[in-house]
Amino acid sequence: MTELLWGTAQPPSRGPKPAVTLAGIAEAAIRIADAEGLDAVSMQRVADDLPVTKMALYRYVPGKAELVAVMSDLAMGAPPDRPELPWREALHAWSMDLYEGFTRHPWLLLSTVGRRLVGPNELTWMDRGVRALTDSGLNGSEQLDAVMVLAGHVRALALQTTSLPGGRQRVTEEAFLGAFAEILTTHGDRFPSLAAAMRSADQDNQGLEFGLERILDGLEMLITSRKG
Repeated sequence: MTELLWGTAQPPSRGPKPAVTLAGIAEAAIRIADAEGLDAVSMQRVADDLPVTKMALYRYVPGKAELVAVMSDLAMGAPPDRPELPWREALHAWSMDLYEGFTRHPWLLLSTVGRRLVGPNELTWMDRGVRALTDSGLNGSEQLDAVMVLAGHVRALALQTTSLPGGRQRVTEEAFLGAFAEILTTHGDRFPSLAAAMRSADQDNQGLEFGLERILDGLEMLITSRKG
């Protein structure tokens, strides 16, 4: 499995000339997942899409779990490199890039959780995030935790506002607040604090940006205290 993710697996050495490559198989699986969701991906479906026989795919990848790992790392790609940015701007850009990746391939929200092997692209994302904090005065654990908190916020907002092919549809923050407002027009007396907040709430889709800025504010306070 590690060999598949890191590109060190040896191609089949026997039989006829290969009709496909591991990258081609992963790209076909990505197309299916983008259009229909992760559940639609199967070895048979990918084989039909290429087209090759299902058995031919097993010469390159043992099964769906391994295929999902490879296609996830390929879909994530490497993050944009912005070494010239100060740490705060770099982490803000990193977070927005991650959010854009989740909106481009929503099924990544499902395939990149839990205990699993990670590939070079996913580790490059982590490396770029940590690199922004290298000279911040934070120790290694704090750097890693900061990146994980930012990634968690991005993931949470993406889960709420991104369509999942074959599943839940996109719900904007405006629509979410609108649904609350409709209920509160008749039941506001039961939830007075919520109703009061809703009356003065902006209707802009700003949850992602608001959360990022507050996280970065907290990091800036910590970094400033360390340097002081």
